[in-house]
Amino acid sequence: MLGENMAPLVGDSPDPVLVDGGALGRPPRILLIYTGGTIGMVEDAATGALAPFDFSHLLENVPKVGRLGYQLDFAEIAPPIDSSDMSPAHWRQIAQMVAAGYDAHDGFVILHGTDTMAYTASALSFMLPGLAKPVILTGSQLPIGEIREDGTNNLITALQIAAARDPRDGGPMVREVAISFGRFLWRGNRATKMSSTDFGAFRSFNYPPLAEMDLHIRFNEARLLRPEGASSAGEGEGSAAAAGQLAATDGGTAVSGLGTAASGLVPQLEMDNAIGWVSVFPGMTEEVLRSQLEVPSLKGAVLRTFGAGNAPTRPWFVNAVTQFVSSGRLLVNVTQCAGGGVEDKRYATGDALVRAGVVSGFDMTCEAALAKMMHLFGRGCSAEEAAVLMQRPLAGELTVPDAVAKF
Repeated sequence: MLGENMAPLVGDSPDPVLVDGGALGRPPRILLIYTGGTIGMVEDAATGALAPFDFSHLLENVPKVGRLGYQLDFAEIAPPIDSSDMSPAHWRQIAQMVAAGYDAHDGFVILHGTDTMAYTASALSFMLPGLAKPVILTGSQLPIGEIREDGTNNLITALQIAAARDPRDGGPMVREVAISFGRFLWRGNRATKMSSTDFGAFRSFNYPPLAEMDLHIRFNEARLLRPEGASSAGEGEGSAAAAGQLAATDGGTAVSGLGTAASGLVPQLEMDNAIGWVSVFPGMTEEVLRSQLEVPSLKGAVLRTFGAGNAPTRPWFVNAVTQFVSSGRLLVNVTQCAGGGVEDKRYATGDALVRAGVVSGFDMTCEAALAKMMHLFGRGCSAEEAAVLMQRPLAGELTVPDAVAKF
């Protein structure tokens, strides 16, 4: 139920979370990173089409930001892009900006187009292991500067969340990558875009909101990720074990000069995009399936299945999947459904995939599964190593079923 275990950010709380820098003894210092997206677009007078504009335009149209009293620093991808053009190279740029400014800033706000925001949030959650400060992504459905728009509130709320402090230890209230949009704050690697028109464009069906933003901003404290431990049942031991196993098998190295030993942030910037995405559908032919799985450079793929992880059981389908896995490549099963997850032994159709060597992605979103696979291969994991780690939470992206967590 929304509202449980949530403490008000502002208002009449006897122990309010910081919004003015009081707990720090100075104004919060936030790095605002602009990548492009609708929030900073302008309308072309000739065509009426929206196109990315520069950062100064955005700030000129949100004078209320100055009233927060924060110290703001700025960085941007130049030139700004439509989020449909977002790529792993851009993720690397953004992660480098966060890492380079990590010790000097209390939090980070990333302005991003909505279409691929969930992909970027998922990717950053894996690229920034050891993160203990807020990295908040936001954007809008209408451009700032329009008479009626949602970007102003989204930007100001994201900045307030990035500045918020936990009254229990004085540290940041949010210590993970999150999406702030409309009335809710979502864990970044649990969210997905659900509407192209609603001002509340994002949802997380398998994990509750981290905060609810109405008259007050109320945090769901029991669900916030903490670097020293998990935020919810079923994630803690798995996260610790996975981190240790990843360190043991990691073929990648930390980036020199980014982050510090004291900060605990160890950026892992390599993302291997030699992966695919296969969605099953009624009427799918062998030719279509094999054309996607038999790409020579492919190291792995996300298989989007029906319901609780079900797929066709016709011999040609099972044979193609079995051959893909037996060739030393990784296939991860995630559901096409917005909510729920894969229960691959619930039905015979799902069990056939298990016997073929397909790995369950449990309740991961498609965006998180894709980004996580890129991350693991980018760190030099073999398909076998990646298969194990895909089933272990690295950044709160999945819930391990009780039956699996016991092993």
